[in-house]
Amino acid sequence: MVATAEESTVKLIELSIPDLFVLESPVWGDDRGSFREWFKDEDFRDAGIDFHARQANLSVSMKNVVRGLHYSIAPEGQAKVVTCAHGELDDVIVDIRVGSPTFGKFEIVHLAAGEERSVYVPAGVAHGFCVTSDIGALTYLLSSPFNAALELEINPFDDEINVAWTIDGEAVVSPKDAQAPTLRERREAKELPHFH
Repeated sequence: MVATAEESTVKLIELSIPDLFVLESPVWGDDRGSFREWFKDEDFRDAGIDFHARQANLSVSMKNVVRGLHYSIAPEGQAKVVTCAHGELDDVIVDIRVGSPTFGKFEIVHLAAGEERSVYVPAGVAHGFCVTSDIGALTYLLSSPFNAALELEINPFDDEINVAWTIDGEAVVSPKDAQAPTLRERREAKELPHFH
């Protein structure tokens, strides 16, 4: 999609999980390539979202890599704004907030470099992704800095959640993610955030 100058805002579209948004922003293209604004503070404020970036990360992965499901139990919470900088991937968001009407449900949002979509991931949900192109790069802004002691994971292949990972071969997963507890185990251990 190639945009015109009049389309200069980031549109926030809420998904089925409360406070989870797909962001659509125009892509300007010409014979040199393309340009896109994927985060704009005033558009978030206009939508009633108070997001302040405290850290930025870039993750590069090969095809069939599954990363996640990761979340933070930092007292201040940790929201994310994510977009694909190279290749294609499917972003997976799981509502793990105890008391949420969509607890245990997930959304999958396809992201591709050069397309108009990004995702706002609210604090308190688990996040992961899988790469569907030969190489994929995900860049994300965090509302709170990484704190290893407060970063937790849920097994991405938890049968209760049953994420439909879109890979076409054997998943490539870190040992930490592959051995992570299930959602039920995290809940029983009281290691989940609460819905506000």
